[in-house]
Amino acid sequence: MNLEKIYSDLLSNIGFSANEIQQNWLDLEKAYSKKSRHYHNLTHLKEMIEVFETYRAKLQNPDKILFSIFYHDFVYSASKKDNELKSAEYALSILPENVNLNKQLVFDAICATQQHQQNAIEDINWLIDFDLKILAKDWDDYKIYFEQIRKEYRIYPDFLYKPGRAKALKHFLENEFIFQTEEFRGLYEEKARKNIEKEILLLT
Repeated sequence: MNLEKIYSDLLSNIGFSANEIQQNWLDLEKAYSKKSRHYHNLTHLKEMIEVFETYRAKLQNPDKILFSIFYHDFVYSASKKDNELKSAEYALSILPENVNLNKQLVFDAICATQQHQQNAIEDINWLIDFDLKILAKDWDDYKIYFEQIRKEYRIYPDFLYKPGRAKALKHFLENEFIFQTEEFRGLYEEKARKNIEKEILLLT
C-alpha cells in the first residue's frame, strides 16, 4: 500500500495545492514515525485504511472518514488524556479556508475514537470499528499489539500500568457490544472478547 499516494490523492480531491500536500505529508509522516510510537504509527494507519477500502461503499462520506483516519492519532502522548481532541483540532487547522468538507463531521469522528461509543452518525460507527479491529486479530498478532501498547506506556511501572490497562479492557467487556456496526459484531465481536479476557488474565 502506498500511503503517501492515497494521502496525496485525498488531499487533492479535498482542494489542497501540491505544495500544501507535500508539506502536510511530511508533517504527518514525522508525527506517526516518532520513536515513542510502537503501535500508533504508520502501520496502524495502513491497517485501518485496508479495512476502510473494504467497506468504503458502506460510507456516506468516505473522503471525510479517510481524512479522519489519517489524523485521528496525529497527536499522541501516552501521558495525556486529550490526544483525540488535539488531533481533531489540528486536522481542522490545516484545512484550506474555502474547502468543501464537513468540518464538524471530521472533528466529531476523530473525537469519537477516544471513547469508542455508539454514535448517531453511522459513518463514525464505521470509523470506530476500523480503529478497534485490532482487538479481533489472531492471538499472536493481538499479543504483538498489546506488547506495543505496553512499550508506549513504558514510563509507567507495572504496578500502575497493569491495573490501568485491565480497567480499560474491562470497560470494553462491560459494554453490550465492543463493535458499533452489525457487520463487525457478526464477524469480530466474539474473537475480540476472547482476546481481551485472555489479556486481562495476564495482567492480574
